[in-house]
Amino acid sequence: MKSHNYFVYIITNPRKTVLYTGMTNDLQVRVEQHKANRGKPETFAGRYYCYKLLYFERSTYVQHAIEREKETKLMSREDKLQLIRKENPMLMFLDV
Repeated sequence: MKSHNYFVYIITNPRKTVLYTGMTNDLQVRVEQHKANRGKPETFAGRYYCYKLLYFERSTYVQHAIEREKETKLMSREDKLQLIRKENPMLMFLDV
């Protein structure tokens, strides 16, 4: 049976003033897409230069990832920061 990977992720801008939550099945490609779109006003992440990965979690089921993305998007900024700090206490930019 083939294993599936779905990721809920949080990216930020270089000054860490904006948090963006998303979901994808290819984290590396998606982060590169955000990086390529930086500065483009058509998208939220592009407009605010969000392309630095701070946090991600993996799921094998797409529906779980979709539900988790929705849940995370509803969190306050402080709740998101607490979530990130559990895995990334120094808020370091992550490589994929």
